[in-house]
Amino acid sequence: MKTLIKRALLSASVLGISSGAAMADYSLTILHINDWHSRIESNNKYESTCSAEDETEGKCFGGAARLVTAIADRREALRDGNVLLLNGGDNFQGSLFYTTYKGAVEAEFLNQMKFDAMTVGNHEFDDGEEALVPFLDVIEFPVLSANVAASASSKVGDRIKPSMVIEVGGEKIGIVGAVTNDTPEIASPGPNILIADDINTITAEVEKLQAEGINKIIALTHVGYPRDKEMIAKIPGVDVVVGGHSHSLLSNTDDKAEGPYPTMIDNPEGYKVPVTQAASYSKYLGEFTVTFDDNGVVKEAKGDPILLDNSITPDEGVVARIKELGAPIEELKTKIVSASTKEIDGSRDTCRAGECEMGNLVADAMLDRVGDQGVTIAIQNGGGLRASIDSGEVTMGEVLGVLPFQNTLATFELKGSDVVAALENGVSQIEEGAGRFAQVAGLRYTFDKTAEPGSRITSVEIKKGDGFEPIDPEAVYSVATNNYMRGGGDGYSVFNSAGMNAYDFGPGLEQVVADYLAKNNPYTPYTDGRVVAAAEKPMTETAPAAEEAAPMEEAAPAADATPAADATPAADSTPAADSAPAADSAPAEEAIQVPEPLPGFKDLTTSAPMIAEEAAPAADAAMTKEEPAADAVAGKQHVIAAGDNFWDLAKTYLGDATMWTKIAEANPSANPKDLVIGETLSIPAK
Repeated sequence: MKTLIKRALLSASVLGISSGAAMADYSLTILHINDWHSRIESNNKYESTCSAEDETEGKCFGGAARLVTAIADRREALRDGNVLLLNGGDNFQGSLFYTTYKGAVEAEFLNQMKFDAMTVGNHEFDDGEEALVPFLDVIEFPVLSANVAASASSKVGDRIKPSMVIEVGGEKIGIVGAVTNDTPEIASPGPNILIADDINTITAEVEKLQAEGINKIIALTHVGYPRDKEMIAKIPGVDVVVGGHSHSLLSNTDDKAEGPYPTMIDNPEGYKVPVTQAASYSKYLGEFTVTFDDNGVVKEAKGDPILLDNSITPDEGVVARIKELGAPIEELKTKIVSASTKEIDGSRDTCRAGECEMGNLVADAMLDRVGDQGVTIAIQNGGGLRASIDSGEVTMGEVLGVLPFQNTLATFELKGSDVVAALENGVSQIEEGAGRFAQVAGLRYTFDKTAEPGSRITSVEIKKGDGFEPIDPEAVYSVATNNYMRGGGDGYSVFNSAGMNAYDFGPGLEQVVADYLAKNNPYTPYTDGRVVAAAEKPMTETAPAAEEAAPMEEAAPAADATPAADATPAADSTPAADSAPAADSAPAEEAIQVPEPLPGFKDLTTSAPMIAEEAAPAADAAMTKEEPAADAVAGKQHVIAAGDNFWDLAKTYLGDATMWTKIAEANPSANPKDLVIGETLSIPAK
């Protein structure tokens, strides 16, 4: 029992207290954030930068200015109590502020918030030691991770500590940090930094703290809510878990929450451990109060995250500073590249679990850009898509909000069997919401998430002409992806080991997508069944299921909007791969004082690739849809048989498979993913 162990570890002075005396319970309030992802400015409901208009209308959340206000307000309200402010990692990567300043801006505002400790997240390693070390040099509070080990050759040195002890209200609190074990796969820590096992290293550090008489220990982790619950909270000696990485909203009032706040987990030593997380992007400030008994055992934990909406007044000084910092990149952010007829869904929940509209857009754009090179397949990791885009005008800032990592387009050749292996990697961690989930173009695949990892892909078909054919394991296919994945990132080691004739083609992925949006202006987002979970398919062995046979890039989601996925970029509408940044995106006048990127980081820029001038949509670009297809012709009906799908029926009755949407519109009650054998469909006129 933990109570007995803790009693045995109490100092002699504590044991010397008379048996008739009892120590009072100790309460500690923990404020926390995680996965800020450089959201220096406030966010809209699509998790991209909030416009001035939305800010005026009270539609914005989070941002550095609200965080500063909320933290100061809560500290003042709790001034007579015991308070800790903790950071669950991933402050880097996600906005133009990080792209431009590489951690300097994040460090400035984090210092202003006066955190007591933070753990590193995997994204703190995205740009290797060149960005991380300068950040660690200027940050004014401890940075922790027990499973990060820097070699003698590393510039990190001892700047990342495994744990710390802090005294709050006369009590010593131990805090142990940890980052996700797969950081080498999903980030770029470099050869001089080892990421060890989180369980082993946390356990060792907890035992060390206990030996020093510390009986209140917090695990400050960046490993994700599932692992925090299943593993971290069950480590003997861990009393509290404050987490990050999975962007999990925990709440006692929100129906969309993944679990209660805090989530109480049974530790094998006979006590309960509160586990918390506060979503992401500074939309919430977590706050909960833990009450310990005199042996350091949690008696109670309660609280709820605070929504940082328009009820929180942004700090005026921070707002002014953000405006200064943003001046050099404001023109870039507001550059209009296209328009969208509706929201393009790039949400984490969608793009890491199945086909999503943003995944189709990005994969289609990649394939469109290199189609004239003979490339027939594109694969993009869902974790590389960081935001949705709302309807209306699309700016370069919004595109960069979706694709903030400065990845470039890469191509290589791969055997069919290795393509399947790559897709297996993509669905291998779907339960954890891992970013490796594959968004694709030029192929379609079906997976069974109930099967064992490594055996989940049930079918893969390659687009050929107007149809599809089963992938040939021995054939060699030309593949497009981003340079991060080509190098083996997100578990795609097969790209690095088996890829042939690899070539980092060069254009930034955000440029590729911006050009594609411009060429298809206005763009209509869609999904078409290129990625299917096996459970969604009708059970038939005689013919492809309706979802599996749905059209791919050439098929439109509505009669009026067909994305030109197969079109080759016009020679005069796409900038050369090595085109220089636009001259008018240089930093603003010298009177504005902006920080230099943190020392030691090379080759930074405050501008993005040029957007062709003709990319801007006309001011009165139509955003409305056409009327639905003509009413069905009376008496022209079809009884559904095994294997039927709208694609084949359109080809049979209308002479054009791409007119399948007209059949769908004429039969609104029919589910194209699950056509019921024996039911009757109305077939419209051409």
